[in-house]
Amino acid sequence: MAQVLWRGWNQFFLDRNFFERKFFIMESQIKHYGDKLEHETDSWDLKTALEKGERIVVVDARSPESFQKEHIPSAINFPHRTMNEESTRHLDRSALYVVYCDGIGCNASTKGAFNLARLGFRVKELMGGLDWWKRDGYKTESSTSPH
Repeated sequence: MAQVLWRGWNQFFLDRNFFERKFFIMESQIKHYGDKLEHETDSWDLKTALEKGERIVVVDARSPESFQKEHIPSAINFPHRTMNEESTRHLDRSALYVVYCDGIGCNASTKGAFNLARLGFRVKELMGGLDWWKRDGYKTESSTSPH
């Protein structure tokens, strides 16, 4: 009888640990995905927010040459290497800045988002950059003509 009770209590503690672990994992997942949504956006969400007139500044963090070839309409060119306190002094600190570059093989948007966040701006990174923007069928423009 004592053995049966011991197994029962032992199972209770094992089950309790299982549920505590499961709860911790779920909380960890919720935090992870919440953080992603807080710091990243996709093309559809950006396009929708721009159409609604939300206070968003789209930042192309690539070189001026890349920007001139092709960029998202209304984007400003602000290469990540030039972002500092002096160069951002004129920017609206109440806006949300969405930073992008070429795509997943480029980290200029990550560097730009990091720089702007470090300087006190609200920032999101555009997932997939210009590549995924175009794959979703949205127009781009260049210094000479729209694409």
